[in-house]
Amino acid sequence: MGHGSESVTLTSAPALHLSGTARIGSDTIFSGLDLVLRGGEWTCLLGASGVGKSTVLRLFAGLGQHITLDGCCRASDGALAGRVALMAQDDLLLPWLSVHDNVLTGARLRGERPDHTRADVVLARVGLSGHADKHPADLSGGQRQRVALARTLMEDRPIVLLDEPFSALDALTRAQMQELTAEALQGRTVLLVTHDPGEAARLGQTILIMTPTGAHPVAAPPGAIPRAIDAPEVLQAQAALLTQLRTST
Repeated sequence: MGHGSESVTLTSAPALHLSGTARIGSDTIFSGLDLVLRGGEWTCLLGASGVGKSTVLRLFAGLGQHITLDGCCRASDGALAGRVALMAQDDLLLPWLSVHDNVLTGARLRGERPDHTRADVVLARVGLSGHADKHPADLSGGQRQRVALARTLMEDRPIVLLDEPFSALDALTRAQMQELTAEALQGRTVLLVTHDPGEAARLGQTILIMTPTGAHPVAAPPGAIPRAIDAPEVLQAQAALLTQLRTST
């Protein structure tokens, strides 16, 4: 794929560090946070609503213009700007564009020449070759999220932020998207914000629960991701995470 997804390797995906206190106006969003994401691995961040998980994502994504951070937000090998892709819970597809053209949105917004051949390759990778000319309204929820994943892969960034991208899908489609995304983003530094302990148990190489007092590590199950849904270690980790989430609120 040329400079496609395979070009991002473990050595080029940096570790990330965010620490300090974040405020919006006079409101403190979190304080005393010390969050480290290992390079080339998946970190899953869970926590109650309002604890600041979305603020963490915005800061890493460079979207924190209205957030005051007394601390640091950086990659281990330099700046974050231009190195981050974001996949949100809403697919954010443009309804008047075809699937193929939605995948090319980033290049067009930057005024770059769209790489139509690479878009075809990426769509094939997510199983949508036969849907390239369709519009979002003609797709299922799972297919729309596959388009969103393809668009993320087209950005070819070493750092990928996932903001609950599978939460609106049915259980079977969600499991399939977890597996596809884990394979497609292998070797990148990935931060997944999720409310689903089962998802974190399947995908987390590092699992953190965010509370008002910081981000607390939880032991991840053994084995490569995506782990089997019904593996005993995964089910045990899911139950343990749910218990800890209940006690942390």
